[in-house]
Amino acid sequence: MSASPTQPTSPTRPAASARPAAPRRFYVTTSIPYVNADPHLGFALELVQADVLARHRRLRGDQVRFQSGTDDNALKNVQAAERAGVPTQDFVDAHAAAFARQREVLDLSYDDFLRTSRDPRHRPGAERLWRACADAGDLYRKHYEGLYCVGCEQFYAEDELADGLCPQHETRPQPVSEENWFFRLSRYQQQLLDLYASGRLRIEPAVRANEVRAFVEAGLTDFSISRSVDRARGWGVPVPGDPTQVMYVWWDALGNYLTGLDYGDGPDAPAFRTWWRGEDASGSRRVHVVGKDILRFHAIYWPAMLLSAGLPLPTEILVHDFLTANGRKLSKSLGTVVDPVRLTEEYGTDALRWWLTARVPKVGDTDFTLDRLVDVANQDLAGGIGNLTQRVVSMVHRYRAGAVPEGPEAPERDDVREHFAGTALLAEANGLPDRIDDALAAFDLRAATRAVRAVIAQANRYVEDTAPWTLAKAERAGDRDAGRRLDVVLGVLTAAVRAIGAELAPFVPTLAERVLVQVGSGLPGERLPDPAPVFPRLEVRPEVRPDVRPEVTEERREEVPAT
Repeated sequence: MSASPTQPTSPTRPAASARPAAPRRFYVTTSIPYVNADPHLGFALELVQADVLARHRRLRGDQVRFQSGTDDNALKNVQAAERAGVPTQDFVDAHAAAFARQREVLDLSYDDFLRTSRDPRHRPGAERLWRACADAGDLYRKHYEGLYCVGCEQFYAEDELADGLCPQHETRPQPVSEENWFFRLSRYQQQLLDLYASGRLRIEPAVRANEVRAFVEAGLTDFSISRSVDRARGWGVPVPGDPTQVMYVWWDALGNYLTGLDYGDGPDAPAFRTWWRGEDASGSRRVHVVGKDILRFHAIYWPAMLLSAGLPLPTEILVHDFLTANGRKLSKSLGTVVDPVRLTEEYGTDALRWWLTARVPKVGDTDFTLDRLVDVANQDLAGGIGNLTQRVVSMVHRYRAGAVPEGPEAPERDDVREHFAGTALLAEANGLPDRIDDALAAFDLRAATRAVRAVIAQANRYVEDTAPWTLAKAERAGDRDAGRRLDVVLGVLTAAVRAIGAELAPFVPTLAERVLVQVGSGLPGERLPDPAPVFPRLEVRPEVRPDVRPEVTEERREEVPAT
């Protein structure tokens, strides 16, 4: 029996015999937000969730494409520009830039950022999708009257309102009467139900899948997919062949998942074939990460549009709930906003990313406070992996001059306890990738981080149980067996921390890199860098507490009675 327990296998590459002949592909997208105001923490949640999934699949050796962007063509953007007294294009350019800056603010790894008003790929792709559905006989024109919420960019039936107000934006929908183009959604009711039942389109979590299924089973009605040029102020993608109409913003916005893949160049465009059709791949996943408030668009309208156009469907729709402040949804329209830029400037990107992944559950809204952000960072990052890393590296320097030791070939009688405890710890470290894979496959980021925390806790218990300082004292007194046992303990700990650092990379990339630098590459005898803190303890600074009180925005002002 070896006294040096099995080292963790590399989490970054599969064994050569297991490597597939063709690559696995993973295409993940966020929704594209309206740019009527700067981004808030609620959308940061979605960005970070999608980024974790993208980084995780890259770590596992998949070919990955991660796309985000902005929805520039909404009527609410036009109205916000009018209130600001600036041209619409200038207004959306300024706010879209703030969304693009989230890449640096949140340490995102997206491969493409598509703006629907600026990207030359978008309009040709939106037009191609329109024509494909028209060719299928699914578009027709008719007069329509209804209640329209500009904030949601959708019509509501009266029984869907809360005391006459939009349930999302708490504004009174506007009565609209005009002639528009419609999509025959009703034609696809049974096909959609079959998709859900077969698992070809998977919706997580299950509670959201059940909501979608119940909505479709209740019956689908055709929906409007264009707006008059007059009501849209001429802003948006023109309807092919009809100069009086522009595309409904959701039609061209949903199309961004294709237009960013050069769908406008035709279905044989290389990017479209690679990422949407998944050609020449052993497995291809097309994943949308969205909020629960836009689930209907993504799980009903969007797959129906693709079925009409004869195109492949997304494989998964992963749905997050809301972040709240004082019990109210974070929303630009509601005026409840927490600025992620300010948070990361004061507390660091990794602290925010960790809270968003480790403390936001798969189901249920989550209330944000600075105290919670700081407490979690101090507990898990500074006091968890940070303390463990510095502790281990310091002991390697103190007891072995910074060189990672090799263990002896066989255990002596007295080191059996260290051997089995070390084997158990490294077994947990070796099993960590599989547990994270399972959790993220279920879109449970909190469970994935819980698995990491469990290994950190076990490593800290191993330190206390083996007491390296006691072994070092005995070694200095001439006990050679204690020295051999100390080698085992230090070797196990550096290997465990290295495995933890590798698996942390999708969640807290900067911190993970610091951890991996501290514990080295894993070569026996390698000299580690001098011990250094990898994450500082944080303190809540009252002067940077976010103001999350509901404010009367211009969008809501007309609904508030004068006092």
